[in-house]
Amino acid sequence: MSNNGGGALPWVIGGAIAAVFTPVILFIGVSGGSAGAEPAAPGTGALDPGSVPPQFLPWVLKAGSMCPEVAAPVIAAQIEAESNWGPDRVSPVGAQGLSQFMPGTWQTWGRDDDGNGRASPFDPGDAIMAQGRYDCYLAGEVTRYKNQGRASGPTLDLTLAAYNAGPGAVEQYGGMPPYQETQGYVARIKSLIPKYESVDDPGGGGGQLPAGKQMAMPLAGNPPVTSPYGWRMHPTLGVRKLHTGIDFGAASGTPVLAARAGTVTFAGWQTGYGNRVEISHGTIDGKQIVTTYNHQSAIRVSVGQKVQAGTQVGLVGSTGYSTGAHLHFEVKQNGEYVDPAPWLGIG
Repeated sequence: MSNNGGGALPWVIGGAIAAVFTPVILFIGVSGGSAGAEPAAPGTGALDPGSVPPQFLPWVLKAGSMCPEVAAPVIAAQIEAESNWGPDRVSPVGAQGLSQFMPGTWQTWGRDDDGNGRASPFDPGDAIMAQGRYDCYLAGEVTRYKNQGRASGPTLDLTLAAYNAGPGAVEQYGGMPPYQETQGYVARIKSLIPKYESVDDPGGGGGQLPAGKQMAMPLAGNPPVTSPYGWRMHPTLGVRKLHTGIDFGAASGTPVLAARAGTVTFAGWQTGYGNRVEISHGTIDGKQIVTTYNHQSAIRVSVGQKVQAGTQVGLVGSTGYSTGAHLHFEVKQNGEYVDPAPWLGIG
C-alpha cells in the first residue's frame, strides 16, 4: 500500500518487512516514450463474477466502474495481492483491511460506503470503494505527469506503482520507481489479472472443430509434443509408468483451450496433476469421452459450465508433479485413458 508521499514503504507482498530498499531496475515491461496512445491495458475486460468471493462481488463491480483505467479485474487482482481477500488483515507496518490502507491515507479516501454508520478500512465495502477512488485519482495523476512529459510508461503500471510507493515516487523517477518491492508489486498484480477477467472463446475456435478431426488442439497454433502417450520413466517419481496423455510444450500463462464442446465436471487441485480441469463430451461413437487439462497455473472455468471448442479453460503452468511449464492433455474413453493423438489427428 502507498504512503502517499513518494517513497517506498518497508512492505513486501506476503507480509515481510524489508529494512532497506536497494534500487534495482527489474524491467517488467514498462516502456519509454511519450504519453499518448498505448496498447490496451490488461484488465480492461469484463470481470468473471465467479472469480470473486460473492460477498465482495457487488463492491468490486462498483469500484471497477469508477474510471476506465482501473477496471474490476484490476481491483480484484490488487485485493488478492494486498490481502488475499482477508478483510481483517493488518500488515507489520500497520496497513489495514482488504485494500491495505495506511491510517493517514485512509483519512483522505475512506468513506462510509456501506452505510453502517462508520467509515472503516475493515469494512469490505468501504475498503474496496476507497481503493477504487484512490486508484482512479492516481491514474489521473500519472496521466497528467505523462501529458506534461514528466513520466513515461503504461498508465496501469504507473498507477499501481503509485499505489504502492506514492505518486511522488513516479514523478521523481519519471516513471516506474527503481524499487524492487514496487516493481514486484506491479508484476504480481498484472500476473493475477487474467484470473479475474471474463473470457468468451478467446482461442478463436468459435465452437468449430478442424475439418476431418474429432478434437481441436488444446493450445493455439501447432505446439510441440514434448512427451507422447505411452510407457516411460516418470521424470519426478523415478518409476516406470504409463504416461496417460500427451505433453505439449508452452510458456507459462499460455491459454489452454477446450478440445471440443462439453460440460466441465471437475475444476480444481489434484495431487500429481496440480490444477486440473475435466470436461465431459458425452457419447461419441458409442463411447463416453472426457478430456483433461493438467498442471495449469490458473483455472478459468467452473464445474457445470458449458464450453465450446476453443473456450479458454485455464493457463499453462507447472503445478503438481511437473518439471517445467507444459500442458498434460488426456482423453478418457469409457473411463480408461487412451492415446489422444488419434482424437487430435496428429502423429
